[in-house]
Amino acid sequence: MLSRMTSIPKGSAAALLLLALAGCGGGSGPENSVTVIPPPGGQTFNYTDPNAYTGSPNASLSTPNENTSVTQGSVTVGGQAIAYTATAGHLTARHLGTDAADASMFYVAYTANGRDPATRPVTFFYNGGPGSATVWLHMGSYGPKRLDVQAPSQDIPTPFALVENAESMLDVSDLVFVDAVGAGYSQAISPNRNQTFYGVDADAGVFRNFIRRYVTVNGRTASPKFLFGESYGTTRSAVLVRALETAGVRMSGVVLLSSVLNYNTNCGLGFTVQISCVGYFPSYGAIGAWHQKTNPAVPVAGLPVFAQQLRDLANNVYQPAVTTYIASHAVPDPATLQTFTNATGIPVAEWQANLNVPPDTYRIRLLPGFVLGRYDARMSVFGASPNIDISNTFISTSFDVGLRGYLTDTLRFTTPSIYTFSSPAINTWDFSHDGNSLPDVVPDLLAALTLNPRLQVLAVSGYHDLATPWFQTERDIARLGGHPNVRVRNYPGGHMIYLDNASRIAQKADLAEFYRTATQP
Repeated sequence: MLSRMTSIPKGSAAALLLLALAGCGGGSGPENSVTVIPPPGGQTFNYTDPNAYTGSPNASLSTPNENTSVTQGSVTVGGQAIAYTATAGHLTARHLGTDAADASMFYVAYTANGRDPATRPVTFFYNGGPGSATVWLHMGSYGPKRLDVQAPSQDIPTPFALVENAESMLDVSDLVFVDAVGAGYSQAISPNRNQTFYGVDADAGVFRNFIRRYVTVNGRTASPKFLFGESYGTTRSAVLVRALETAGVRMSGVVLLSSVLNYNTNCGLGFTVQISCVGYFPSYGAIGAWHQKTNPAVPVAGLPVFAQQLRDLANNVYQPAVTTYIASHAVPDPATLQTFTNATGIPVAEWQANLNVPPDTYRIRLLPGFVLGRYDARMSVFGASPNIDISNTFISTSFDVGLRGYLTDTLRFTTPSIYTFSSPAINTWDFSHDGNSLPDVVPDLLAALTLNPRLQVLAVSGYHDLATPWFQTERDIARLGGHPNVRVRNYPGGHMIYLDNASRIAQKADLAEFYRTATQP
């Protein structure tokens, strides 16, 4: 569904796994002029795209089109009705410097009617993977409609209901949800192939070229511009914001949701070289508290205070102990191991067997007989294979059904192609970046902040996410040196924090304040 990480086959660091979601797409069709967003109260256009899109690495389009469907809608946010125009279709990303056609990018844009584009913010959303379509953010987070998931409940009927989104961000920004090449209905344009853009730098480059084209075609050059990436999308965002600033596109802000900023410090990626799992330790504590396995028990309202205790324990006790363990396999005294058990719920015997407990071990050891969700460890399933992630499988079909119906019935965009939820991009992705075989994009973020002293960054994480742990994000962000333009917020919830109703409301309030700060004169 969204950015999924899995283990790396031995001897192949390039075969990392950070998520993607599934579907298909490829094709051809006549090139037409861009359909610019109509004025307030404008027409409605239905569009059936004859092209065939596929997620195959070798697929490409010979003659892309830029036709779109255009529909009108309204959403009430904070008691105010916002009339908006929805535009769904393709836009050609053109290469910086040569203007050659790179890729035909599928997007859905929501623009509030009657607003001045010179002052109205516009935000570009994308999921991660690599290879994931932007279905999760589009249908679950801050668009005008959302699927009512009510995470972490496993009892509500499926498929989930499509409801008006009272927490939509349309009150603070126009919204553009765009799919990566090879995902959704996005595809490379010949002589390129989808594979051409399967890499850290090539992927960021084609997103830069899409954004440059979008703001030019739609008259948004003067608009405050934001990026909103999830999971691998945060890796992309750090490289992308630097690329945009270098290309002369001034950005106002970046939202990093469920971050993976340095692949070299995340023990959950399954490297052949042992990496300390200190970044996960506080997540184990928060999850153990949810399942009432900590001693003493921690009420939900007490999580922020407990989180600070977990930080202190991780920094002052667990980190030096696990560093020693990795070097010599020396295990701390029983009293220290009991402290770890009290804080996380994992039995002393587990800490004795392997002090550097990885997240997949935690998933199957906390509740005997149960396997916890990876994206949201508040969810669990009895007697399942450790390869099953209930927090993924429980929602996937509903998002598949929900998106297809929404595109056809509401946005009036149809195509004979299958929407590619997850392409195989991760299997051949070039993770090298800046001289490293695996990306560390914290320097890219710092470079962007240096190029643009007004740029604002907000990193948000879920306490119960076992894919991109919140404490590791805090440690990565700390390398920015306490930059005054960077803030961090954590919420109860998993990888997709916005699927939790209470956390989505809290996060929306923080986002509104972030946008206010980032756009003030």
